[in-house]
Amino acid sequence: MTHRLAVLISGSGTNLQAIMAATDSGRLDAEVVVVLSNRADAGGLSRAQHAGIATEVLDHRQYDSREAFDQAMITTLDRYQPGTVVLAGFMRILSALFVRHYAGQLINIHPSLLPKYRGLHTHARALEAGDQQHGCSIHFVTEELDGGPLIAQAPLDVLANDTVDSLSKRVQQREHLLYPLVLQWRAEQRLELNQNGVMLDAKPLPEQGFQLV
Repeated sequence: MTHRLAVLISGSGTNLQAIMAATDSGRLDAEVVVVLSNRADAGGLSRAQHAGIATEVLDHRQYDSREAFDQAMITTLDRYQPGTVVLAGFMRILSALFVRHYAGQLINIHPSLLPKYRGLHTHARALEAGDQQHGCSIHFVTEELDGGPLIAQAPLDVLANDTVDSLSKRVQQREHLLYPLVLQWRAEQRLELNQNGVMLDAKPLPEQGFQLV
């Protein structure tokens, strides 16, 4: 049975596009069954609609609490029976309620080499620190913000003339390679999170995860 992906977005959906391209080309043996956004104007929704993928919009401002919004997301997503819930530029901090419901199924991509630069403005912070390497990380989501166990990273060298914009674009290119790869591991039932940590092919991954060269 084809692995079912639910993708959560808040913006333009470039990682969603990369995932859809990977499914179309056969590199990713999975199906995006729903794209959910907390913003009705998220550009990624039209990408999904053009591809014939179901879309859902839940405006977090319509709910009394973070938990109420997250429960509404759970109710909506569970109708699609996802095997993996994919955070792809979803700009909401998730409650413990949501994280626990999808424990071991919830994956996020973050534009830094975690544990460096959790939160926002990662490219500017890397440049300000004079880092020689930057990149992106994919991790299982836990209740700690950007702190779940690492699955994979895609490092790149920071160039002398890099700006926030140029660095952001180059990191995004790495994201578009890394996310479909990790999701294919999920589709092949090779990747899981259990009491022994992040397991790939029944072996624990190192603390920094798989490194894409």
